[in-house]
Amino acid sequence: MGRTVPSFRPALEKEIESWKDYKRALRPEDAKIFDKLMNYARIHADAGSMGGRPMLSEVLFVSFAIEQEKKIESLEKRIKQLEEIIQRS
Repeated sequence: MGRTVPSFRPALEKEIESWKDYKRALRPEDAKIFDKLMNYARIHADAGSMGGRPMLSEVLFVSFAIEQEKKIESLEKRIKQLEEIIQRS
């Protein structure tokens, strides 16, 4: 029996490719950020393949949110550390 659902990684790459016109319309500095976001989806491809989401864009957006939340938490931790250093001074 053949597969009826394409494997996740090629399907993800196809979804990312479908955004190429959008990316082309971005300013160069924004296009770099766009590429960074798409790489977040690639990082989380294993989880995406297990998620069973019919819309690949959902995997993109959740991957973006996860990575951005990690960055926010890291920055909040750094701010707290710097505030503690300032208070001790």
